[in-house]
Amino acid sequence: MPILPPTRETIAAAAEALRRGLLVGMPTETVYGIAALAHDPVAVARTFAAKRRPGDNPLIVHLASADELPRVAREVPAAARQLATAFWPGPLTLVLRRRPTVLDCVTAGLDTVAVRVPDHAVARELLAAVGEPLSAPSANTFMHLSPTTAADIEPELRQQLAMVLDGGPCRVGLESTVVDCTGTPRVLRPGGVSRAELEAVLGQPVPLLGGDDRGPRASPGRYTRHYAPVTPLRLAATLAPGDTGLTFAAPSGPQQVQMPREPSAYGAALYRVLHALDAVAATAIVVQEPPAEPAWEAVRDRLAKAAASD
Repeated sequence: MPILPPTRETIAAAAEALRRGLLVGMPTETVYGIAALAHDPVAVARTFAAKRRPGDNPLIVHLASADELPRVAREVPAAARQLATAFWPGPLTLVLRRRPTVLDCVTAGLDTVAVRVPDHAVARELLAAVGEPLSAPSANTFMHLSPTTAADIEPELRQQLAMVLDGGPCRVGLESTVVDCTGTPRVLRPGGVSRAELEAVLGQPVPLLGGDDRGPRASPGRYTRHYAPVTPLRLAATLAPGDTGLTFAAPSGPQQVQMPREPSAYGAALYRVLHALDAVAATAIVVQEPPAEPAWEAVRDRLAKAAASD
């Protein structure tokens, strides 16, 4: 389906397509998403089918502003209010107790809903034009790389969308941080907001929940393997001259990409570079392992999931 510039006319057309239960490719600051009306069970079912996503993996509901939280959450604890004030709009998802009106298929049948306010002008204009919350998981086939440009949405998946609004390259490039706020706050998925930033706002430690959930996932990104190129990926201390992959050093071979040494810049480039290498790599993509430092937590999480065997 067409990739269109985000004009007043195309955003209005996208909003009308969503009202008719169709799916739309939507840019956010994190990655491109598949937008659907969050209260439309047929549209949500189309989302799961298009992505080949299992039903135990909840969707993130996107709002135009924090003022809309009462539409989906029945309670907003003080910690959630603090985080929303500090980081919304932005790459932070909060898990809250849901209202009964939120669809079971959106929440994987859980009593919680994952919700955020995106920090991208096109996404927010589309949300305002629709006037309703949108579910918007990443615009990729389940477990594949998320797209950070409109062109990186897989052609087979794009055929199932009414249109894609091209908002340019995503600024953050990694999925949002997910924080469970139904009790003591804890990170379910590291992402565009670091734990250090969360802890500075809340004035307390915010632990990271490890492991692979069994049964319905508490949030997206809770599988051991996820966000992976088609080509097998492995981590290494250094790259050999014949390797295809990502390195911090000067490239020693023609299919190597020198990556930034700053974690947010690395994260912004990661999926775009992996998409490009996935198209040319013969047998493997080799990635020089990033530093084992807190600032690299989200990058290391995505690379570990991409390298996992199951």
